[in-house]
Amino acid sequence: MDYLIRLATENDMSGVLSLIQELALFEKEPDAVEVVVEDLIKDGFGSQPKFTCFVAEKENEIVGIALVYMRYSTWKGEVLHLEDLIVSESMRGSGLGTALLDKVVSYGNSLGVKRICWEVIDWNENAIAFYEKKGANVMRDWDVVQLNDKGIKNYIENIKQVAK
Repeated sequence: MDYLIRLATENDMSGVLSLIQELALFEKEPDAVEVVVEDLIKDGFGSQPKFTCFVAEKENEIVGIALVYMRYSTWKGEVLHLEDLIVSESMRGSGLGTALLDKVVSYGNSLGVKRICWEVIDWNENAIAFYEKKGANVMRDWDVVQLNDKGIKNYIENIKQVAK
């Protein structure tokens, strides 16, 4: 093992953002990333951090991340959500993804959560196979539902129109 997995610091956020951008490019959404380093620092290291981030470091470079936060399930109570597990292309196949997932699962276990959840894009068969091999249940009969900022604004406008 020629990398170190540790809790991220503010100084790591530039490297974290680089990996987020690498993931966006991989997922064919190169212009979708709106977050900037200052957002990551404010949101991850303020008085009420919104996420916890683990980084994998090799030769003083961030080569992998796992970013998680707490959610609440009406069925289970507190659950841990894995927003992103990203391994730089140069490190794929090195065992780093397993090491990061091990860290997330151990962290969730230490918190006493009853579930750890995340999404995987449906065409990323390598990631799906990886997660299934680890014992995760990839629930292909569920769809992710989102409202982006434009959708939110349109929704609010519709509420206002109905209220008139």
